[in-house]
Amino acid sequence: MSRIAVVGSINQDIVIRVPRIPRPGETVHHGRLARYAGGKGANQAVAAARAGASVSMLGSVGTDADGDDLLRGLAANGVDTTHVARVDSAATGTALIAVDDAGANSIAVAEGANFQINPEDVQSAIAALQPVAVVGQREVPDDVINAAFQATTPGLRVLNISPVDAGVVIDLGLVDIAVVNEIEAAQLAEGSNDNDPVALARSLATRTQRGCVVTLGGDGLVAHVDGQTHVQPAFPTTVVDTTGAGDAFCGVFTAALASGRPVETALRWGQAAGALAAATPGAQPSMPLADDIRRLAETELA
Repeated sequence: MSRIAVVGSINQDIVIRVPRIPRPGETVHHGRLARYAGGKGANQAVAAARAGASVSMLGSVGTDADGDDLLRGLAANGVDTTHVARVDSAATGTALIAVDDAGANSIAVAEGANFQINPEDVQSAIAALQPVAVVGQREVPDDVINAAFQATTPGLRVLNISPVDAGVVIDLGLVDIAVVNEIEAAQLAEGSNDNDPVALARSLATRTQRGCVVTLGGDGLVAHVDGQTHVQPAFPTTVVDTTGAGDAFCGVFTAALASGRPVETALRWGQAAGALAAATPGAQPSMPLADDIRRLAETELA
C-alpha cells in the first residue's frame, strides 16, 4: 500500500446549482443549495484514500463547527488527521461554488485557516511520516509547499499548480511531477507562442525533476514524464459537476504512481477517477472507490 501525505486546503463548499453561471452584475434565480466537504487538498486526500492508499492530511481548520464536520468526514474516509492543526485565529476555509446545468463551475474561496499552516510543523510531520509521497497545490501558502517538498527527500513529490496567478513562488526544481489543466499550462508558459498541449507539457517538464501532466477535460490529457510523451483520450462520462474532478485525478494518479504502477497506468487510473467524479455532484462525495476506478480504467478507450 502506498503512503501519501497531502499538504493543502480543507474547505466547506457551499454550492448553488443554477441554470447558468451569472455574469458580472447579474442575478440568476431558481438555484438549489447544497453543502459539501471540499478543499483541493482534502479532496485529493480522500481520492487517494478511496483508491487504497494510506493517507495523512496536513493542513489547518478553525475551531468552529465546520472544522469539526470536515475532520470527521476525512476520518470517515480513512484519512489520518493527526497533523491537521486547529486554529482560533481564523475560520475554516469556505468556497462558494456556482454550478450550471452543463456541470461547469465558478468558484470564490475564502482561505481562512488554510493560510495559517506553519511550514515548520509541516516539515516535522513529513519527517515523522517518511517514507512518503507528498502532494501539494496552491490553496495554501507557497512557502508551506516549498517546505513540504524540501523535507521529502527521497520521495515522490507531485504538485497540482492550481490556482495559477502571477505570484507563484513554488520552486519547481523541488517538484517531480507537475499537474495542470490546459489554461494553467498556458498561464505558466506566458510569453510562449506555442499553445499546443504537447508542447506545453514538454516545456513545463523541463522545469521539474521528472515531468508534467496537462489535463484537457473532455479531450483527455497529455503528459511528458521521464522523457516519454503520453497522449490519452478521455473516458466517456455524463458530466454532472466538474468540481473535484481534477482533484480526483491528482489523488488517484499519485496513489497509483506511489504504489509502483507505470506512469501510463497511473495516468489512466487518474483519468478514470476524474471521469467518475465528474458524473457525481459535490467534491469529496464524488471521489470514486478503487473497484469502480479499476473497472473503468480496464475498459478500452475509443
